[in-house]
Amino acid sequence: MSDPSALSALTVLSTASGPGGLPAPALSGAVAGLGVAVPMGAMSVLLLQEAMRHRRTAVAAAAGIAVVDLGYAASATALGPWVATSVGPVEAWVRLAAGIVLLTIAARGLRATRRARAAPPAAAPPCPAAPAPAGGRPTATFARYVGLTAVNPTTALYFAALTTAQGASLRTGGAVAAFLAGVGLASLVWQQLLVVVGSLAAARISPEVRLWTFRLGYGLVAAYALKIVFPLP
Repeated sequence: MSDPSALSALTVLSTASGPGGLPAPALSGAVAGLGVAVPMGAMSVLLLQEAMRHRRTAVAAAAGIAVVDLGYAASATALGPWVATSVGPVEAWVRLAAGIVLLTIAARGLRATRRARAAPPAAAPPCPAAPAPAGGRPTATFARYVGLTAVNPTTALYFAALTTAQGASLRTGGAVAAFLAGVGLASLVWQQLLVVVGSLAAARISPEVRLWTFRLGYGLVAAYALKIVFPLP
């Protein structure tokens, strides 16, 4: 889930440093964060569905996704060439593992929608696959989305390429801090925007339409899983 056009945008921004040389790295980080967050992949679909179930846990899920984006950006800034050479040789196997995880999620979600359809109206849950609220659920959801986002090697390679392209503009501690702040803030704002959209949609559509949106969403997750897996290693 990344946008190659961010590379050219970063090249332009790197030549437009403001006072102290910090605004340009911050803007570059924001572009990088949006470049990896905005494309609607499997995690965006899952986050929207989480928001349609429980807004509180979706907020935690959005934070988990943003934390991974920030972590990969920080790792790539410090170890860009090493990340590219280390992840590259095993990328196909990591993609296979990520695809299996996403296919499992899609299968479980689709099975849950069938149960929700078969359940009597009085017994049906407010939305498919929505477990009963439990203590500590936001923490568990945060950890789950951190794990799901972290298994995508494309994000690591994306930030490795971007930070390598930045070159000398990220040599100072202040510039690096500004860049990472831009990445983290942009990713977090976008993910939380998806939470708001999902929450508003859940309040305005009928249960039947919601059921079909979940089926469509999990179908997209399955399609995305197959897309990142093939060709097989």
